[in-house]
Amino acid sequence: MACTLLFSRRLTKTSVCLLSLFLSYVGYCTLFHGDPLMLLASGDPEPICGRQTLTDGACASAAPPHAEASRMKTAEGPPSAALHARGHTPGPPLGHAKYGNKKLPKAVIVGVKKGGTRAVLEFIRIHPDVRAAGTETHFFDRHYDRGLEWYRGLMPRTLEGQITMEKTPSYFVTKETPQRIAAMSRDTKLIVVVRDPVTRAISDYTQTLSKTPDLPSFQELAFRNQSAGLVDASWNAIRIGLYSLHLENWLRYFALTQIHFVSGERLITDPASELARVQDFLGLKRIVTDKHFYFNRTKGFPCLKKPESSGSPRCLGKSKGRTHVQIDRDAIEQLRDFYRPFNVKFYEMVGHDFKWE
Repeated sequence: MACTLLFSRRLTKTSVCLLSLFLSYVGYCTLFHGDPLMLLASGDPEPICGRQTLTDGACASAAPPHAEASRMKTAEGPPSAALHARGHTPGPPLGHAKYGNKKLPKAVIVGVKKGGTRAVLEFIRIHPDVRAAGTETHFFDRHYDRGLEWYRGLMPRTLEGQITMEKTPSYFVTKETPQRIAAMSRDTKLIVVVRDPVTRAISDYTQTLSKTPDLPSFQELAFRNQSAGLVDASWNAIRIGLYSLHLENWLRYFALTQIHFVSGERLITDPASELARVQDFLGLKRIVTDKHFYFNRTKGFPCLKKPESSGSPRCLGKSKGRTHVQIDRDAIEQLRDFYRPFNVKFYEMVGHDFKWE
C-alpha cells in the first residue's frame, strides 16, 4: 500500500501490482529460504528431506548423480525423497519387511577348488530356507578392504528363518581368511568340500589347460625332479591338496564342530546322503532328498531333476564333469606317495577316513 501511494503519480496500476508481487516474493523467500537472489545464482541445490530420513536420521543435500547412485548402494534405510524428486525408481532398501533383509552369511563354503563346491551350492540352494550369492565374492581374500557393508550388499535378501550363504573356494588356502571370517562372526558355519588330492590336482590342471593351451605338461609342473620323486609343493595345484596344513590354520580360530567336510567322491555317487548331512549341519529340515537328483551319464555327474516351474533339468555348466588329461601312471603313484602322510593326518584331524588310495 505504501508503494502504491509513493509511486501513484508515476506508475500505472499494472506496474504497481507487479512491483507489489515481486516485493512479497522477496520477503517470503527471505523469511523461509534465505536470499532468493543467491539461490538463483548458485548452482548448489536446496537440501531436500522427505518423510523418510537417511540412515543417520539427518537431512542431506542432494548429490550429483554419481554420488547419489553410490549412496543408494550403501544406504540401509528407505530411499531418500530426493531420488523420487529426480524421477529415479530405486529398488527396495536393504532392510524391508516385504522384500527381506540383506544379511551377512551364516554359512560359507570355503573350499576347495575343483572339489565340488559349485555342486554343493547349487544343490543346497534349492532348499526353501537357503539363499545364496550366485557368484564367488572373494571378499575375505581379495576385497577385504572394502568393508563388511560392501560385502553384505552382495548378499541376497532373506526372510525370517532363512540362511544366507556364499562360496569362494580359495578361502580355504588363504592364510588371512580364517581370522577375517572369525572377526565377522565366530559363529559362522564353514563347509569344506574335499576330494582325493591327486585327482583334484589333475582336474585343476585340466581346467587351466583348457584356458592356456601352451601350458607345460602336468609332470613338468608337479615335479622338481620326477626321477627322484621330488614333488613341487609350491605349485598351487599341488599345494591346495595339503588339507591338513590348511586345516591347522582354521582350527586356530574355529572349533572343529563348526566345520563340515563334504566328500567330493560321495557327492557324485550319493548326492542325497551328502546333502542330508549338510542340511543337518546347517540346522535345516531335510527337504533336499534323493527325489531331487538323477545321474547324467553323459557328464558323469548328478543333476537336479526338472523343477515344476522349468522346462528342463538343471545340470552344472560345461566346465563341470570335463574329461581329465591322461597322466602317466608312475607320476600318479609318486603323487599318492607324496600325499599319503598328509592324508593320514587329515583323517585323524577330522575323525573320518576318506579312503583316497
